[in-house]
Amino acid sequence: MKFPAWKKRPTPEKPKKSKLREWLDAGIFAIIAATVIRTFIFEAYCIPSGSMERTLLVNDYLFVSKISYGPRIPMTPLAIPLVHNKMPFTKYTPSYSTAVEWKYRRLPGFTHIKKNDIVVFNLPEGDTVALEVEESRNYYDLVRRLGHDEVWKRYHILARPVDKRENIIKRCLATAGDTLQIINGIVYVNHQQALIAPESERPYWVQTDGEELNASRMDDLGLIDPAVPGDTAGKYQYNLTRGDVATLQTFRAVKSIQADVDKNRNEDASVFPHDTAYYHWNQDNFGPLVIPQQGQTVAVNRSTIELYRRIITVYEGNRLEERDGKYYINNQPADTYTFKMNYYWMMGDNRHNSLDSRYWGFVPEDHIVGKAWITWLSYGKEGPRWSRFFKAIK
Repeated sequence: MKFPAWKKRPTPEKPKKSKLREWLDAGIFAIIAATVIRTFIFEAYCIPSGSMERTLLVNDYLFVSKISYGPRIPMTPLAIPLVHNKMPFTKYTPSYSTAVEWKYRRLPGFTHIKKNDIVVFNLPEGDTVALEVEESRNYYDLVRRLGHDEVWKRYHILARPVDKRENIIKRCLATAGDTLQIINGIVYVNHQQALIAPESERPYWVQTDGEELNASRMDDLGLIDPAVPGDTAGKYQYNLTRGDVATLQTFRAVKSIQADVDKNRNEDASVFPHDTAYYHWNQDNFGPLVIPQQGQTVAVNRSTIELYRRIITVYEGNRLEERDGKYYINNQPADTYTFKMNYYWMMGDNRHNSLDSRYWGFVPEDHIVGKAWITWLSYGKEGPRWSRFFKAIK
């Protein structure tokens, strides 16, 4: 049948999609949309440990803003959507392929990392993990304790690209170019005392007259049991906020409260840069140390090499060798090095219960995931913590 030129030919009906096809299309669209949101806008994150107590609590669920500092372009693009670094329901199977790896790039953000921001980032020492114990033991600490050959004999060892290293959360205490020092547990940045977060904890020794502390009042403070019983009657160690200290000082039975710090400045080989020949530092007395800045040039010699070894080799991808007491970078003699990236110093608010920059050093800018934004859900032993729902993070 022919239609006049002025009359529109009827559009043939498209075959109707099956229910299975409709569900499949909807699922694919949802996965793509969720992946784009997770990669470029925000991502959910759960607090796994008490290193940020009590600013953030275990089982606080956060939204992490990626647009604050600018979303990072995926560096390992061949990966299962919505999965970080392991295949679901497996222990060791990677969820990504390193067949294609892109250089670090970041889209523009609304701001830059500032001192005292709470930041989510990839664990700097997460480039290598001992799979069987990665949740409890650091690979490099194992090597220092047991030796390289013994660790490789005991465990399955896996190297991970930057964006597939474990995500952790800490507070940024110092940014590139700052000078940081810790004196008797107090952090100083550029010779000024750093902010002490109102809800941050630290250990204190509480001395009483021997009388037991009021159980109900201690329960109100969340202090049911002491962290460590003392070696004398009526002496206990508690992890306290400054508000807790002020409250306990009003208790009739409390005679004194003293911060637990290592004032003897005993060196600790587990503390960065793990070189006790030149650095006699511990978690309470540390530095001074300048945080590396892009374009800054530093001396490379025996006394500085352990500060910058990981930056030169792991973070900025150079080959470092020592020959006859001299250092060579990419086969060229080197007595200086110029940084290619900015670095940051991250620490937990619960200072004596936090593995942070004091133990693994600087955090490179390409490891930054985003800024902690809000707590959207939280629960504890007794159920939901309603007061923390949709609470802004500071």
